[in-house]
Amino acid sequence: MEGLFHGSVIARVSLQVVEIVQCRMCHLQFPGEKCSRGRGICTATAEEACMVGKMYKRDGTIWLNFMGCLKNCANVKNIRWGSYLVNFRCCRGYDMCNEAF
Repeated sequence: MEGLFHGSVIARVSLQVVEIVQCRMCHLQFPGEKCSRGRGICTATAEEACMVGKMYKRDGTIWLNFMGCLKNCANVKNIRWGSYLVNFRCCRGYDMCNEAF
């Protein structure tokens, strides 16, 4: 048995298991309307998550929604962008998890 591995190279391989998550995608959706641009499904990579973004007017009414896959996604609330406030919600728990937001 000793001679069996003579001259062999043994390499250690690290395997990382990443669950694939599919996300609902819509680049532009106004309140009360169907998705008007970019409707579909995207697959989040290991560095991505499903997300929903919402933009609000100054008076607090929602102006538009957008959703899809986003790299380095982070949950944030009330980021100021010009005269709008923007919120991001991220998830990776199950397929189409961003539909629930």
